[in-house]
Amino acid sequence: MTAAQDTHATPEGQDAYPVTDRNVPARYRDRATYDRESVHAILDAAYLCHLGFIRDGAPVVLPTLYGRVGERLYVHGSTGSRPMRAAGMADPGLKVCLTVTHMDGLVLARSAFNHSINFRSVVVQGVAHTVTDRDEKRMALDALVEHVVAGRSKDSRPANAKELAATAVLRLDLTDVSAKIRDDDADDDPEDLDLPHWAGVVPVTHGYTAPVPAADLAPGIELPDYLKAL
Repeated sequence: MTAAQDTHATPEGQDAYPVTDRNVPARYRDRATYDRESVHAILDAAYLCHLGFIRDGAPVVLPTLYGRVGERLYVHGSTGSRPMRAAGMADPGLKVCLTVTHMDGLVLARSAFNHSINFRSVVVQGVAHTVTDRDEKRMALDALVEHVVAGRSKDSRPANAKELAATAVLRLDLTDVSAKIRDDDADDDPEDLDLPHWAGVVPVTHGYTAPVPAADLAPGIELPDYLKAL
């Protein structure tokens, strides 16, 4: 346990991540949660994250896919990509900040200042390590595919030796974690309530349209059930 963790209790008990000096937001602390189930739900509902790290003294943030396996996140990339090279050269690993955000609604207030969005987000800070164990690497790559489309990992050819050699995987433990959620109406000042402007929430939804088969797909290959379920 770090010194920062020693200075904060964990109000939600064993089912929550530790509250530390690093993961307490500076604003709207009431929107923060460290509940493990809530964090997992936000992570499992998405597959695109933004991975931030320092390279040559400057911050870099890259969008990338991720997968969750228990209390670990995995990201992958070419062995020549910047974060993968940096993690391989860093000892004991690469300090990173990984974020995931869902935008759930546009919050339109009567005043421009009070406009906002409804959202769910997770911030994970820590040290990412290169996965060197071959079995863990294969498992992580399967988890990444499965995280994007459940059922797909068993319905595609697994990576061969050449592809495994060209692919690097980073592991980030869910230790220093926080979630932040806004799910509320417009919050106007009392003196603005009588203004003749519409106020409320415009919900934002995400979905899929009908899959488009590859132009060279062999005849007779039907759309799998796991894609129909999307």
